Amino acid sequence: MKTHIITIGDEILIGSTLNTNAAFIGEKLTEKDFNVFKTSVVGDDEEVILNEFKEVYNDNDIILVTGGLGPTHDDITRKCVTKFFNTQLKLNEEILNDVKERVKKRGLELTTLVEGQALVPEIATPIRNRRGTAPGIWIEKDNKVFIAMPGVPHEMSAMIEDFVIPKLVEKFGNQNENKITIHLLTTGIPEVSLYQKLGDLNELLSGAKMAFLPSQFGVKMRLTVTGKNKEEAQNKLSEIEQLIRSRVGRYIYGKDNESIEQVVGRLLKDRCLTLATAESCTGGLISSRITNVGGSSAYFERGFVTYSNGAKVEELNIDEDLIEQYGAVSIEVARYMAEGARKVSGTDIGLAVTGIMGPTGATEDKPVGLVYIGISDEKVCTAKKFNFGDDDRLLNKDRTSQAALEMLRRNLLGIPYDE
Repeated sequence: MKTHIITIGDEILIGSTLNTNAAFIGEKLTEKDFNVFKTSVVGDDEEVILNEFKEVYNDNDIILVTGGLGPTHDDITRKCVTKFFNTQLKLNEEILNDVKERVKKRGLELTTLVEGQALVPEIATPIRNRRGTAPGIWIEKDNKVFIAMPGVPHEMSAMIEDFVIPKLVEKFGNQNENKITIHLLTTGIPEVSLYQKLGDLNELLSGAKMAFLPSQFGVKMRLTVTGKNKEEAQNKLSEIEQLIRSRVGRYIYGKDNESIEQVVGRLLKDRCLTLATAESCTGGLISSRITNVGGSSAYFERGFVTYSNGAKVEELNIDEDLIEQYGAVSIEVARYMAEGARKVSGTDIGLAVTGIMGPTGATEDKPVGLVYIGISDEKVCTAKKFNFGDDDRLLNKDRTSQAALEMLRRNLLGIPYDE
């Protein structure tokens, strides 16, 4: 099925908002082997949108549109869809009830503007929005499927996963049932080092395909295997995965959509262990990531944000002379922060970070990106030096939080952190 993704919004064109919707939709469609041939971005202009619809409609089997389905003046996608298909809007009672319920839960006023969200093109099947008020639109005509969804990422992603992908598979079938794709998630190793450790890829993959997808959180390896049937593909995939794990398994923390905080949380819970964190340079990011996981109260006791030297002394009982002697950004202070977090909170494990996130604050001996991560349990109290070498403050915070969680994962599994 030839597929095109259209993103609507001036904010995308001028660069104030990243087009993450097209990437998400493309990934989900590819998983089911729907071929995305092209994506395009257009502004909030009726004539431009209608011209794009005309051009794309003739050449594709599936058209997916995001953006412009809200209640404000610049949300004109629904109007354009109605005009393009020469239909009219009709009040949908099920969607109206959804809108009323949503507004009631949020304690907002049901205005005429909001109520108008329940107007749907007459020829369309509405896609219910469980995270917002604007419904999506599903239209089948001329042996094609035209889908429009809100541009709000969490609303769109729910529609894609809950309705659009299942509906497309139901209508067209899985485009290649004998193809399986998984993602192996690694961290703590650069892409080039990972590539080298895997060795001869032609020999390793035996006809399968692999892509390396790096980010500040690590390298995702996308592995795609095709067989004569589903069973053969699965057996081949399992064999290749085991070979990969035999070579770089210590760096693989999860698969597909798992996050490292989910993996670490599961390990802590399974071992009936509790954790406290002490953060300086990350300002609470590690605690935030840990508590993004449902049920984290079973193992996460508390988090200290000890940004200043005074906070380190007062909250973690670190000797002021120690900080004066070695500096707040030092391996010694990282160790004592971890130990202090554990002892003050009475947890099994203490995890701590201190560093220089930039773009200012560096010295000749301590550059931007320098980080020390400490960990303390009943057997060990240690710390490790990292240098992320980037002037981007937020990237350094992401990398530090990821490295800290990976250090914790390895501690829990008994994997040495010698690289």
